[in-house]
Amino acid sequence: MTDHHFPPTRKGRVFETYAVCLREFAGLRDPRQRLDPFELARYANLLVAEFESVIPFLSPETVAQLLGGGKDAWSGGACSQPLPDGRRLIILNPTHGKNRQNATLMEEISHVFLGHKPSRLAFREEGDGTTVRARDYNAEIEEQAYSVGAAALVPYSALRELVREGRTSRQIARQYEVSRLLVEYRIKVSKLWNDYLAVQGDGRPVTGRTVKI
Repeated sequence: MTDHHFPPTRKGRVFETYAVCLREFAGLRDPRQRLDPFELARYANLLVAEFESVIPFLSPETVAQLLGGGKDAWSGGACSQPLPDGRRLIILNPTHGKNRQNATLMEEISHVFLGHKPSRLAFREEGDGTTVRARDYNAEIEEQAYSVGAAALVPYSALRELVREGRTSRQIARQYEVSRLLVEYRIKVSKLWNDYLAVQGDGRPVTGRTVKI
C-alpha cells in the first residue's frame, strides 16, 4: 500500500492497519464500500441479541439504569463468557439509532478482534433500594477499539478523497451509515480537518469552526 492509504500519525497508521484487516476479513476491497457491522458480527462468531431477550434476566431497576441515561446512556457491550456454541453475545441499546448502533457494534467487534479482555458491568443493591452501576474501564483499550472500529467504518484513503472532492460530513455519513460526528472525528484525527474546512470554504481557509466529538 502507498502512503495515501494511511494517516500521517504513527498511532493513526497502527489503527488504520487493523481496520484494513477487518475490512479485508469482511470481504471489502474498495474503501468506498460500506461495511455492515451486523454482517461482520456473524462471520466473527458474534451473536447480536435483541435487548428484549435479556430483559427477563434483569431487574426493572437495572433496565432503567441501562436505558435511562439519554444520549450518554450505555451503548452496548459483549458478555465476558462465551455461549455454549462458542459465540460471544453482544447486546446493543435499542433506544439508539442505527448509525450509533453501527459504531457501537463495530467497537465491540474491534475489542474481540484485538483480543481485549471484556470489561465487566456490575450492579449492586444499596440499603435504600437504589442500584449502583460500576464498570471496569481501561482508557487505552477503549481508545484502540473505538479508533479501529471508526477507521473500519470510514477508511482513511476514501475519506481523504471524499474530503478533497468537497463532500460534506453529512454526505459522507450517509454514504457509510454512521453519524456526522463520527465522520468529523475521523477527519480530525486523520489530520484532514484543515483540508476539509478549506474545501468547504470554497478554497479559502475557514477559521472559527469547532466540532464537539
